[in-house]
Amino acid sequence: MLGLVLLLTGCAVGPNFTPPAAPNTDSYIAGDAITTTGSAAIKGGEEQTLVRGRDIPTEWWELFQSPQLDELVTKALVNNPDLQAADAALKQARYNYRASRGNLLPDIDAGFNASRNKLSNKSFGFGSNQGGETIYNLYNASIDVSYDIDLWGAIRRENESQEAVVDYQNYQREAAGLTIAANVVTTAIQEASLRGQINAAEDIIAAERRQLDLLNRQFEAGAIAKTDVLLQAANLAQSEATLPPLRKQLSQTRHLLSVLIGQLPSDALSQEFTLDKLTLPNELPLTLPSQLVAQRPDIKAAEAVLHQASAQIGIAMANMLPRISLSASYGSGAGQIDELFTPGSALWSLGSGILQPVFRGGELLNRKRASEAAYDQAAAQYRSTVLNAFREVADALRALQLDTDALRASLAAEQAAKTSLDLARSQFQAGAISAINVLNAEQIYEQSRLALVQAQAQRYANTAALFQALGGGWWNRSADASEKSTIQASQAE
Repeated sequence: MLGLVLLLTGCAVGPNFTPPAAPNTDSYIAGDAITTTGSAAIKGGEEQTLVRGRDIPTEWWELFQSPQLDELVTKALVNNPDLQAADAALKQARYNYRASRGNLLPDIDAGFNASRNKLSNKSFGFGSNQGGETIYNLYNASIDVSYDIDLWGAIRRENESQEAVVDYQNYQREAAGLTIAANVVTTAIQEASLRGQINAAEDIIAAERRQLDLLNRQFEAGAIAKTDVLLQAANLAQSEATLPPLRKQLSQTRHLLSVLIGQLPSDALSQEFTLDKLTLPNELPLTLPSQLVAQRPDIKAAEAVLHQASAQIGIAMANMLPRISLSASYGSGAGQIDELFTPGSALWSLGSGILQPVFRGGELLNRKRASEAAYDQAAAQYRSTVLNAFREVADALRALQLDTDALRASLAAEQAAKTSLDLARSQFQAGAISAINVLNAEQIYEQSRLALVQAQAQRYANTAALFQALGGGWWNRSADASEKSTIQASQAE
């Protein structure tokens, strides 16, 4: 019988989980694979090469070669409260898993009871209580042991489910770290873009003020009409009106950076970002599609949810089968505490039981069916996560390719608009054209200058988006770096 029990407890009912296979594809986008981007003759317009199969460094943000950016990301990965919450959730899952493993072992409890009792003769069926009252003390000390034999693997499936929760929280923690690092990088790039746009707007406003001063002098000399002066003044006012929204966005961006690194917006940041202080990585790693599902933390988290759902099917199946329990108790009982554990006071018991559900109104069957439906739901959500991951990589690759064309076109437009504006101003001074022509040229140049700065920043932002879409390189973190991160997080708490 013991051998049969041990044999049966070596198996567990329900499906044994197998991770889904990676999509059968070797490309992220349709058509020819992208190997290089174009280039433009401006800062941030350098050609980028995509190295297929190259792994992503853990600290991928260091490729932008900005010590200030590295400092902010490091602070965010230690002090960000969302990441600290993810760390706490991971700890909770680990403790719950360790607690569930205790169910495989017998439960041992020690107890001690003391009571003072009064009995009457009538309680034993005597007709009179006269002289029949009994008052006595009773002391009992015992050790009780109980053990549920995991005959069909219900407890092991529960442990498997809890272990999948640990995996899920671990990958959620990695996803949170990746998101926070990417948010810091893209927010810093946004700040650099806004500073560039503000500088461009200030240069344009200064040039338009000089143009307005010139027109005022010409008007005073009687060379032009008052309408020309008013048109230029209106254009200057419109240009000046673009500055407050840009400065507001810059302030909001700085506030966001403060929050991302875990400090109040009122705490001033010493770091400031401009595009000329950021370096565009020349070589970009491109993870193979077959590896993406094993590296993106959100995909691994979805796989953990699928694993948990698989284990729940086994639990539901085991609950429909017989359960065997064993129990034992040994102790001592006496009327005086000093008589405990003396000869003749020993108490013991041995017991076993078997429970087979017979009728539960369809509860157990429907719970099994519900667990199977939950597995189907998790499988569909896993496929959705994989599809969205591939889409994000494809979007980033196309963006890198097309943003170079956009930057090149923006540069050409800005250069042409500058040449046109210089020519219009010289022709106006010579009396060949009216002030309205200069005004139009100024507006076109202002728009093209701002668009050029935005196009420059977009290449940096899309480079960061590719690193995030590929998973961020968390799997390359060394044990020393992981330990260092844990120590820093403990110190921050």
